[in-house]
Amino acid sequence: MAHIQDRWYSDKIDPETGEVVLDAKNRPVQERTKRYGKGARYRVRWTQPDMSEGSKVFPDKKLGAAKEFKTKIENELYAGVYRDPNAGKEAFRSYAMQVLKSRPLGESSLNTMTSQLDKYVFPFFGDDRSLDACESSDLARKWLAWLNDSERNLSGTYQRQVFDLVLSIWDAAVVDEKMRLNPLKKATIPRPKATTKEVQVWPEKKVHAVEKAIEDRFRPAVVIGAGLGLRPGEVLAFSPDNIDREKMVYRCTRQLVVIKGVQKFKLPKGRKVREIPLGYGLLEKIDAYLEKYPPVAVTLPWGERDGQAFETVNLLMTKPSGVPYKNQSFHMGVWLPAFVAAGLAYVADRDGMHALRHLFASLMLSRGVSIKELSAYLGHSSEAFTLRVYTHLMETSYDRARAAIDSVFRPAADLASAA
Repeated sequence: MAHIQDRWYSDKIDPETGEVVLDAKNRPVQERTKRYGKGARYRVRWTQPDMSEGSKVFPDKKLGAAKEFKTKIENELYAGVYRDPNAGKEAFRSYAMQVLKSRPLGESSLNTMTSQLDKYVFPFFGDDRSLDACESSDLARKWLAWLNDSERNLSGTYQRQVFDLVLSIWDAAVVDEKMRLNPLKKATIPRPKATTKEVQVWPEKKVHAVEKAIEDRFRPAVVIGAGLGLRPGEVLAFSPDNIDREKMVYRCTRQLVVIKGVQKFKLPKGRKVREIPLGYGLLEKIDAYLEKYPPVAVTLPWGERDGQAFETVNLLMTKPSGVPYKNQSFHMGVWLPAFVAAGLAYVADRDGMHALRHLFASLMLSRGVSIKELSAYLGHSSEAFTLRVYTHLMETSYDRARAAIDSVFRPAADLASAA
């Protein structure tokens, strides 16, 4: 199945008969080839499962290594576990970029993942490190220590995102038979722990204070943020055309994003288009606003890979010039000034526009909306994620549980009153 070729010597051929010249012991006489003394001496050659030829060269005085390799290849072919030994020579960086580009990712997601690799993966592994050189568990541990260094100041949650990204790329390399194993899957390699903070819900008084203080043109941001649980980019992309007045729902079909400095419309996060119940009081506030500020038709590039180049949308809130705000400029130019005007202290991790979404979730849970329904309204990736984020806001069943137990083991006071 495999053989070793000596590239420096070959069988001597009798020029008259064309046959191999034999010595006294009836063995082929060897003579130097034109390659003698140049390059690697031995080449192991074999036929791969797809019938193509595989080969690997070894230097002079390494015949023993060539024989060991030949035996290894033959054993793998017999056992059906063969992998082209040259497959893993591809550079990790180039392979990773091929994998990302082959995935059905939106432009913003692709840019985010590319940025994570450029900042927190390739600087450690380098541009030329091959995939098979990434199989070391020790190397994986050193990378995680480097990632966790205080100099980079990355949260556990962000480290996990980068970890999972590399994990998925190396999984693909294993499937493509470019790596024998994924070192990040070994039990000795710890997955970074996500840092979780309990969501703190605003009191109703604070919501109305911000609503009253925010610039009149952008007052609906507070109302629809808390009343529909939209993300900031979905708030800025809100269109009255998506209101279904018969069903009394808002159909969330887009968000505003900035990709490489260009503002675009895009499907909601996770491409989860969703319907959200619309309150009557909320609709009254929106209608009152529309009488004062009619919607503005805005045309922007469409940020999905579905062939559509642009989309025109009647937006509820724009700048006086008719241009929509970008998330960051809205935060700095409208949101923060509202806190100053309301006399409220702004806490960075608690008081962004996302706080309105948390309030919506709290209101839903307090009225008995199920986790399944809430997850759909919020457009979460799964009900499990919704539960992890908001489980502390759910009413406990302690009182119901106690009542059930007391129905069997009745307290003395209850027995006395029943007598």
